[in-house]
Amino acid sequence: MHEHDHHSHDHDHGHHHHDNHYSDMQARVRALETLLTEKGLIDPAAIDAIVETYETKVGPRNGAHVVAKAWSEPAFAEWLKEDATAAIASLGYTGRQGEHMRAVFNTPETHNMVVCTLCSCYPWAVLGLPPVWYKAPAYRSRAVINPRAVLEEFGVTLPSDKKIRVWDSTAELRYIVVPERPVGTDGLDHEALAALVTRDSMIGTGLAASPEGRR
Repeated sequence: MHEHDHHSHDHDHGHHHHDNHYSDMQARVRALETLLTEKGLIDPAAIDAIVETYETKVGPRNGAHVVAKAWSEPAFAEWLKEDATAAIASLGYTGRQGEHMRAVFNTPETHNMVVCTLCSCYPWAVLGLPPVWYKAPAYRSRAVINPRAVLEEFGVTLPSDKKIRVWDSTAELRYIVVPERPVGTDGLDHEALAALVTRDSMIGTGLAASPEGRR
């Protein structure tokens, strides 16, 4: 059983529904970067710094700290449910493509999963750079049509009676999934809890790691 929450898209960028050949795309990007560098229009070092920031400093570590705080502080968890934008901003995590947020909480009865069916809307400030598969047409369509099968391909097998709810990101609203807190984590501090939160678990295509798995 699954539900699909679809929100109208009003994007200011194009939508491509053909299959992407990522090796070809990477070659094109490299060629374009070389050309622009030779013309003195861009600085490769500046591009590398931006990518490094989003990959290692911005996220998904930011999102992991949001989840860890929600796990350990009930008051923050309630705030996150009521106004995720404000709660996340209180930790200093705001910026590009993450201004309006909603947090959806996994429970023993319901598993949440996020997709952007028309393009690749994603909360960069909280989760960092979107994975390649998140932007792929196959994921964008199949996550809605058969989310249980998609989850199994990611190695997540859920009980047949567990409801799967699919949330459709838009240019106006983006999501973070708060995974269920793993058992055996009662004595862990904030940093140890954050280390258990994976990027995929905050998209809904994965689960939080167990403490044993991190040792």
